[in-house]
Amino acid sequence: MGEPLKIDVITIFPRMLDGFLGESMLKRAAKAGVVEFRMVNLRDFTDDVHKTTDDRPYGGGPGMIMKPEPIFKAVESVRSAKARVILMTPQGRRFDQKMAEELSGERHLIFVSGHYEGVDERVREALVTDEISIGDYILTNGALPAAVVIDAVVRLVPGVLGAGEGATDDESFSSGLLEYPQYTRPPEFQGMKVPDVLISGNHGEIAKWRREQSLRRTKERRPDLM
Repeated sequence: MGEPLKIDVITIFPRMLDGFLGESMLKRAAKAGVVEFRMVNLRDFTDDVHKTTDDRPYGGGPGMIMKPEPIFKAVESVRSAKARVILMTPQGRRFDQKMAEELSGERHLIFVSGHYEGVDERVREALVTDEISIGDYILTNGALPAAVVIDAVVRLVPGVLGAGEGATDDESFSSGLLEYPQYTRPPEFQGMKVPDVLISGNHGEIAKWRREQSLRRTKERRPDLM
């Protein structure tokens, strides 16, 4: 086994992801030593008695802005030479399967989870290496978007998914198309039958059918991918 993928999440809610990381595939990956998770409490890197991580924005305006000092200290406390420091933000690059594959090849990922109205711009300018968005909408903080990215990335790390549940080129987006329809037993349910080709045993025809279905589904649902 090679060096595990190290993932640090810097957040003011370090327990928010405990249940998520402690279940299913992610739990097994950590137990097997393929990946190491660490929640870093941003408040541990403040200097005042109130453990303040935010302040009012210069120039006025609504909401509060995450202060740069705690974030810089937190990142530097865990940063390795090859770490990618990722800020989860609606202004970032749109996350997709290609990016998940890219990040799965890294050895250390540090996620900076923002809150309130965002982070001080100096964090973007001098600290982070990547800014990632999971979609064009706003959430209360960056912990949940970080969880989405972590799940998509970790499942692609070699040794994480066992036999029969591994990531393949047939999955949605892996080949640039949406995945074809899938069926299992029973062959008929409430009058709905499994397509004959899938139970024919003809692997060439099955592959052809799946390709046609992927193209059709992508054209209908996500023509932007075509």
